[in-house]
Amino acid sequence: MDASPLLSILLQAFAAQRLEAVLIGNAAAAMQGAPVTTLDFDFMFRDTPTNLRKLRAVARSLGAVILRPYYPVSKLYRLVDDATGLQADFMPVIHGVRSFEGLRSRSIERRLDGLTVLVASLEDIIASKRAAGRDRDLAVLPVLEQTRRALAKAAPKPRRSN
Repeated sequence: MDASPLLSILLQAFAAQRLEAVLIGNAAAAMQGAPVTTLDFDFMFRDTPTNLRKLRAVARSLGAVILRPYYPVSKLYRLVDDATGLQADFMPVIHGVRSFEGLRSRSIERRLDGLTVLVASLEDIIASKRAAGRDRDLAVLPVLEQTRRALAKAAPKPRRSN
């Protein structure tokens, strides 16, 4: 299943509400060429009253709801629309990532249907999965590290001046 249409709809709602978030997790890795799959989108965002209002406005515009499932002491906000199959998790704290600002500064921009999405670097995705230490995160680490090595090898080498 191609998740691009759902991500595009979500990005349109972000743009309309001016919500800034960085795509993390397997979806972000897949956008950089990693052969991984996922059933949802994960984002890091700043947990401020303004951004929470923006997130609620995004949910309303999509006919979705925001849930606080399974993690009563965490800051996870899950946006769900059962009609379209959309599920997106928004977290202000990510294992292995010190701050939103740092993650954002290392992110890369990707375009999808004329919209920009900030995508976490593979280094940050790997650090996060390693720090989380869950079996499903550890299982994908070899694939992500192989993708990172392949991208580094394919990157143009800087010219040396004499």
